[in-house]
Amino acid sequence: MVLLFAVILVVMIRGGSIKTGPAIVAALFGFFLASTGMAPSINRFMNSIADTINQISF
Repeated sequence: MVLLFAVILVVMIRGGSIKTGPAIVAALFGFFLASTGMAPSINRFMNSIADTINQISF
């Protein structure tokens, strides 16, 4: 997930849809959010979304 978000962030910066300053703030927010008590809940939520997407058959 970290790699995916990093790639998205780089593409958004290079595409001009987000400037470097707000991107740094967003990355720092994610970094500090990961050290809070909310991190396990967010991780479970993201895992459940990934599992749901994985179960979709086309």
